[in-house]
Amino acid sequence: MITVRYACLLVPAALVLIGLRVERGRDARAAALLAGVAAAVGVAALDAVARRAGWWSFAAVDGTFRGLPVDLWLGWAALWGVVPVLLRRRLPVPIGLGLLLWLDLLAMPELAPLVVLGDDWWAGEAAGIVAVAVPSVLLGVASAERRLLTVRVLGQVVVFAGLSLWLVPTVAFTVDGASWEPLLTPVMAQLALLVSVPALLAVRELLVRGRGTPYPWDPPGRLVTTGPYAYVANPMQVSTVALMLLMAMAARSWALAVAAGLAVAFSAGVAAPHERAALVRRHGEQWLEYRRHVRDWWPRWTPYRTGRTPVLWLDDDCGPCTATAAFLRRRGPRGLVLAPAASHPGPLRRAGYTGGDGHTERGVAAVARGLEHVHLGWAYAGWFLRLPGVGLLAQLVTDALIAPPHLAGTVEGDHDGGLDVRHQAAAAGRRARRRQ
Repeated sequence: MITVRYACLLVPAALVLIGLRVERGRDARAAALLAGVAAAVGVAALDAVARRAGWWSFAAVDGTFRGLPVDLWLGWAALWGVVPVLLRRRLPVPIGLGLLLWLDLLAMPELAPLVVLGDDWWAGEAAGIVAVAVPSVLLGVASAERRLLTVRVLGQVVVFAGLSLWLVPTVAFTVDGASWEPLLTPVMAQLALLVSVPALLAVRELLVRGRGTPYPWDPPGRLVTTGPYAYVANPMQVSTVALMLLMAMAARSWALAVAAGLAVAFSAGVAAPHERAALVRRHGEQWLEYRRHVRDWWPRWTPYRTGRTPVLWLDDDCGPCTATAAFLRRRGPRGLVLAPAASHPGPLRRAGYTGGDGHTERGVAAVARGLEHVHLGWAYAGWFLRLPGVGLLAQLVTDALIAPPHLAGTVEGDHDGGLDVRHQAAAAGRRARRRQ
């Protein structure tokens, strides 16, 4: 049995070393690491399902995680994630995945008595290939080759949410005996959603404004200082640690609280220096100026603004739009021009927002962007309104009951009004920079 366990770890490790000699690209190696993390989380989840379904179980041995031998776990993660990504140039991905399935089908019966197979174990193999190996490898390949940006972002969200909000708490609860039961309530689900808002909107900001992902080795091409990043430099880490602490308090888990503290220490002591060096190299003085005003863990009350000033266009002939404009003016939005929709250089059917980088929003999302310019409290309300599903529902209610879509803006001919607003935006931008 010991020989079998060594083989299950050393053979995949040898293949990883071969892959590292074949693939020398830093980005591709980082993508393979991402695929390995995805596979590790997936294998742990698959094992939990397999036990309930009776697909397989393991002999009682030392060095296990909830009965899953750690050496088999690491070997599976390497074979189902790291190796196919590293060898993708020499071994096409479909052939590699086919070989993985063939190898597993041959090897699983030979792992007895370490592995005890049920009658339908082949169904678990098929589920593992389809639900774990294929997504992990495709995520790694897409990241290595910088394709399918939205798919990469969604895949990373699933992987790191599974790692920090399922796998790490499961390990912690195994250590201190805490239970998931107090966490599986509607109240906890709502609290978790509220705490997750900055992280979810930060990911969206990296995607739509930066054209990049949250993964440090697959970053945005431009510096993102909007959305949650206008208030805090690490919104995803802040939300993740807050979620872990919330779960620790609800489950009364000291181990999970320690894990949250270790996450902060790792971020501050290990990840931060690497991030600083990488961002200085990519963005230089622009990033240094941003970090002089925005902290890692403690948010600003008012937003950081730089560059060209955004414009929020609202229709003067629309009662709710006029009330919204008055509401915002009373609160003195920072670095934002409020302009009449009639001066917009083109037709508008809903409120419009144009960011300093040219990014646009319409309707409720545009107003939500305007709220980001007031202070942290209203910015959070704006982020919540832009959540997937929430934004769509808010827009449907607004269209049906508050302010139906109607034509406004410059339809044809003269665009002088738009030019005048651009002059106002430039002047407001200069005033905002003086206040930084």
